[in-house]
Amino acid sequence: MSISQETSRRWQMLAIIITLGLLVWLLAPVLMPFAVAAMLAYLSDPLADRLERLGLGRSLAVSIVFVLLILVIAAALLLLVPLIVRQIENLVLNFPHYVEWGRDRALPWVQAKLHLDPKAFDTDRLVDQIKQHIGSIGTVLGKISRSGVSVVAWLTNLLLIPVVWFYLLRDWDRLVAWIDRMLPRSVEPTVAHLARESDAVLGAFVRGQLLVMLALAIYYGVALTLVGISVGPLIGMVAGLLSFVPYLGFITGFGASLIASLVQHGDWEHLLLVVGVFVVGQLLEGYVLVPRLVGEKIGLHPVAVIFAVLAGGYLFGFLGVLLALPAASVILVLLRYLAQRYKQSDLYTEMGEPDSAIIEVDVAVEIDDGAGTAAQVADNRDKP
Repeated sequence: MSISQETSRRWQMLAIIITLGLLVWLLAPVLMPFAVAAMLAYLSDPLADRLERLGLGRSLAVSIVFVLLILVIAAALLLLVPLIVRQIENLVLNFPHYVEWGRDRALPWVQAKLHLDPKAFDTDRLVDQIKQHIGSIGTVLGKISRSGVSVVAWLTNLLLIPVVWFYLLRDWDRLVAWIDRMLPRSVEPTVAHLARESDAVLGAFVRGQLLVMLALAIYYGVALTLVGISVGPLIGMVAGLLSFVPYLGFITGFGASLIASLVQHGDWEHLLLVVGVFVVGQLLEGYVLVPRLVGEKIGLHPVAVIFAVLAGGYLFGFLGVLLALPAASVILVLLRYLAQRYKQSDLYTEMGEPDSAIIEVDVAVEIDDGAGTAAQVADNRDKP
């Protein structure tokens, strides 16, 4: 292939990538139900494939998997929604006790330890601002609930998810095969390899991390309830949902549980029980759940996780938050591939000519030989 043809091919591929990215950015407001449906189809496709290997047809296998998962999701919602409502009502009911504890005990202790001016914290003003914000949130939610267009749009998106999920799951294998046929033949082997690696990473994250989050939410919720924390289930759910960021779920849940224990009981016994719950939870997460369910296939740094979530939310809203970590996992695979290509390129491997502007000087270095004696050796160091 000539240089002009190679350059033209690269520009065409760049134009295709830019066009697809622009379409995703422009259509982000309407892509949310399709993205959720695609994620559900991706998660449930292995189950349908297993039923196919047992001799069932694709449509029958998909129907069985779809109905079973719909029933599981409906049962979970019927169980969780009343529980969450009761927990929020309990939190709102006890909110004055938390404010009183913070004003009468926590703030004076902080002021005494840090030698702060007692007038620096106007607790009454802070409480009034919190109440105003809570009231404004309720007003906004009330306006949204009364808006017929918003309700219709929300219900439409909700109803679209199972419909799109079913059709995507039924045709998943054909869609994958069609995408493979449409790829340029020159890049098909590379893209297929990266797709398999991305699938392994996504499978480890999406399936494994969701199971870790669910297990931790159940554990923290049940354990804190048994300890005697009235808002234990709510704290457990929040800690489990935030556990996809390393230590964020632990720190949030542990801090909230300590405050709830001090406000509700105010003794060392319950504080030690809360500490024990979270120590066991960390051991369970680090030595049982993550190694068995997630493994080491993702390798996302905690800072990268936080950046991916914030960047996704800024660029695409809720859709970006939803897809931030799966997209970051795929980007990690691409970056590893690009780093390997870079190390094999002439830019990395070609040795350059010595720079005549660098002057070599002899520097005396004292080295201890381990026997208490020092020797002087000459070391050529580059000095600008």
